[in-house]
Amino acid sequence: MELQKKLDRILKRVEKPGRYIGGEVNSAKKDLISVKERMAFAFPDLYEIGMSYLGMQILYNAVNKEEVMYCERVFAPSPDMEKLMKEENLPLFTLETKTPLKEMNMVGFTLQYEMSYSTVLNMLSLSEIPLMSSDRGEEYPVIAAGGPCAFNPEPMADFIDLFLIGDGENLLPDVLKLHMKCREKGLSKKEFLEKASEMEGVYVPCFYEIQYNDDGTIKKLCKQNSKAPDVVIRNILPEIETADFPVKPVIPVVEAVHDRAVVETFRGCTRGCRFCQAGMIYRPVRERSTDNILNIAKAQIESTGNDELSLLSLSTSDYSHFRDLALELMDYCKKANVSLSLPSLRIDKFAFEVLDKIQEYKKSGLTYAPEAGTQRLRDVINKGVTDEDIYTSVEQAISLGWRHIKLYFMIGLPTETTEDLDGIAEIAKNIIEINKKYNGPKGGKFRLTVSVSNFVPKADTPFQWERQNTPEEFMEKHRYLESKLKIKGVTFNYHDSFTSVCEAVFARGDRRCGRALLAAHEKGCRLDGWTEHFYPDRWQNAFEESGINPDFYAFRERTEDEILPWQHIECGVSKAFLLAEREKAYSEKTTRDCRYGCAGCGINKRVKCMTEGIYG
Repeated sequence: MELQKKLDRILKRVEKPGRYIGGEVNSAKKDLISVKERMAFAFPDLYEIGMSYLGMQILYNAVNKEEVMYCERVFAPSPDMEKLMKEENLPLFTLETKTPLKEMNMVGFTLQYEMSYSTVLNMLSLSEIPLMSSDRGEEYPVIAAGGPCAFNPEPMADFIDLFLIGDGENLLPDVLKLHMKCREKGLSKKEFLEKASEMEGVYVPCFYEIQYNDDGTIKKLCKQNSKAPDVVIRNILPEIETADFPVKPVIPVVEAVHDRAVVETFRGCTRGCRFCQAGMIYRPVRERSTDNILNIAKAQIESTGNDELSLLSLSTSDYSHFRDLALELMDYCKKANVSLSLPSLRIDKFAFEVLDKIQEYKKSGLTYAPEAGTQRLRDVINKGVTDEDIYTSVEQAISLGWRHIKLYFMIGLPTETTEDLDGIAEIAKNIIEINKKYNGPKGGKFRLTVSVSNFVPKADTPFQWERQNTPEEFMEKHRYLESKLKIKGVTFNYHDSFTSVCEAVFARGDRRCGRALLAAHEKGCRLDGWTEHFYPDRWQNAFEESGINPDFYAFRERTEDEILPWQHIECGVSKAFLLAEREKAYSEKTTRDCRYGCAGCGINKRVKCMTEGIYG
């Protein structure tokens, strides 16, 4: 009651009180007397970001369908709310029951982006939970984490009790059930962690110690507990057709970034882009049937009242029955007065037909990601897009009435030259000329946006050994492109360079990088994914004070025999395959799409890939 009184006082003084009140339609409500295991699903960002994350809805549904378990939600408070919480001595609490996080049985963070790590520490601090796992006694909840960043868990190893590696729909409920049984038997936290470490996909960092060479590289990984595995193997759902999918997602009370019904059509990707971590760690491709997708979509629309439906995957139009699915969904959406969104399309003739029908009355922006400015560099990264693909697609879009096109590129890629940067400007110029062909010499109201992101080498990719450009190199390339893209009708955007450096440090960092995170937290760093909350000077000072040198972690090329910090986490794609792909990148050779034959990445040793049955 005291917490609720404090909350009532301060909610009148914050910008968006809806972020903290809970009670949303479709949120879980349970009798706490009958609940035996309570978990807080923690998203280390603001409510409207976290409520757009489909993974949260999936795991929330997976846990709450179990009668004796209760998954509640918590998001990072905005700075205005955080200030008032500290003034009122109000600890961070769950939305469902307004329970302080420190009273939960488990708190599970999803790690979607390296720049959210500081927010994880801030949320623990606001919860009055010790940051270091070694300082948390039996009275504190187990702190867990998962998500794509968990494939290199080491920078967060000192703060997290256990990591869940891989698909969580079955793994998370199983871990919670185990924890519930251990508590009922009166077992200690250590005894629970020992039992959990024997489960596929569970990594307990305190059961391992890292030894280092004099040059700072890793000498070896030493197990400190015999129950822990030598290598933690990713948990993989063999198929998702029968996996439960939320048809009654929680409806946000504050407008979310993506406020719509969402259906996952398939998981994984067959393309093999060499810079893309998601394309490697989510292998193999696992599809839902067309009927299943249609049923889920209809049930979601009926239960939420959403007026927009979106299909989610890494490349939507790669779905094996895309044409049939798209036509049926268009027919349903038209009758239900619902708009249909198909992101991540590979733009071909049929995709344009679909897009044209979807947007008959209003053409929104069209997004295309060539990633590199020349065919040579696109071959290096195995993008599988030609100049002809780009110009044919763009011309078709302009002829069908699109007036705003966005192009996404990446700079700092391995082997990149000035000619590759010139290629970005050349593509922009040619698109402007194509538009003039259809809309006259002045081009009409056509807009072309060229956005460049900075290459960040990621774990479990063929480019995990590469160096990253320094901030100075990135800035020089930004300036060069800015001068080249001073073209009427073209808008040029680029990412902050030092943010990318921090991202690279933690993407490939080892356990020692936790010192920099701790120092950054002490300097007030949080919500670092937001430009207005990111303070480069604080991070620079944190690196210096903790002895963490970005040169060592970000700007240094790794040798192929070096022990990598994440080497004991097995994603299912072999090191031999990644090395072969790296060699092919430097030889400017491409690897065919998995749909047209197995490329031998090693995932078939774990789960039979669907691609041969679907496409062969």
